[in-house]
Amino acid sequence: MRHPVQLRRRTWASIGLVIGVGLPLPAVAQSSEAPPARAVPADFADFQQEISPLVLAARPAEAKHWRQIEPALHQLALAHADRLAMLPADARVATLARLADYIDARRAGSAQIPVLAADRNVIGLLDPARGLDPQEVTAIAAAYGARSAVFKQDPATGESIADVADAFLAAVRAAAPAPNGTTIVVLGHGLPTEIQSYSIRFERLADTLLTAAGVAPAGATEPASGETAGAPVDLGGLVLVCDDCFSADFLVNLLDRLEAECRRRGRPLVSLPVCVAGTNHGRYGRADVGAKFVPHFWKDVIELFYVRQPHPEAVSLAGFFDAVDGMMYGYGRAPIFAGGRITGWRLVEPDLVQDPVVFVPLTEADVAELRRILGLPADAPVARWLDVG
Repeated sequence: MRHPVQLRRRTWASIGLVIGVGLPLPAVAQSSEAPPARAVPADFADFQQEISPLVLAARPAEAKHWRQIEPALHQLALAHADRLAMLPADARVATLARLADYIDARRAGSAQIPVLAADRNVIGLLDPARGLDPQEVTAIAAAYGARSAVFKQDPATGESIADVADAFLAAVRAAAPAPNGTTIVVLGHGLPTEIQSYSIRFERLADTLLTAAGVAPAGATEPASGETAGAPVDLGGLVLVCDDCFSADFLVNLLDRLEAECRRRGRPLVSLPVCVAGTNHGRYGRADVGAKFVPHFWKDVIELFYVRQPHPEAVSLAGFFDAVDGMMYGYGRAPIFAGGRITGWRLVEPDLVQDPVVFVPLTEADVAELRRILGLPADAPVARWLDVG
């Protein structure tokens, strides 16, 4: 079986998937006057052109860091576009600057959350057709002292796609409550509503995670084993890593479902899981295809945290914010230098742009702070998760 160290020694033929266009970092505008046409453009390119220069004028940021949080600020602004539209132009820009600070604070606060660490469980689900070998997950898990179980259909055994999906979900259900935490890695094909390789919809995965936390699944007529009415639900020990098409959209659906089910059942939510998407909102994934289908995101994870030596004692979200993001940003773009510094990015090959995203859970205090920034009532609905870029 192939060892992960071989990934960088191959020659890959790249498949072409159009996944959107990134733009160079806009120059900092001198005026603080907001455009009158719309408070928050729905299109990210328009946000970059119309809004980002105003925020940068109010809150200067280094080019590399700004391009990391700019898409997250756009998503947060879209989520609260109605409120932002009610503000005068200068107040709207000031609020967007405070929201950028808020995103930065959540990034800093979550940076040390472990993804690969000693005694952690790692559960993998690999594409059945041309997906990676199980060693591409088990070897990197073992390098950090984690336990691993990987699921991939083997037609030679007679197992069906449904059989593998059931076994994977059973493993997730059993491992999710582990005291040292569980990381779930999904590599393959995806849609906004499902892990396409195994036809696992987000509702089904959400029900599995909630059952593991002692919550009966949706539609159940009996309580889950050990379920206590009104008991809090804590999924904070979980990290989900999905590297497939539309992984950000799938994870948003999953997080919203988890929160909605807790609310519907009257269960206080302590924490949602951390989620890492190999592809940003509305984006196809990219992969190198040789004998195997090798997603770019996971290939870079292996290169950074397994192939390169010495590797750290553990891999936390900080490694994804910095090293993984930096390597991924090189796909399809080239840096623009001025005065010895990177001042922007030039689009070279749009088809290769992918840009991962991390979602972190928000505490009640975090949500209260976000309401204060936006001037929302204390009971205004606010999601318990945040895209932090």
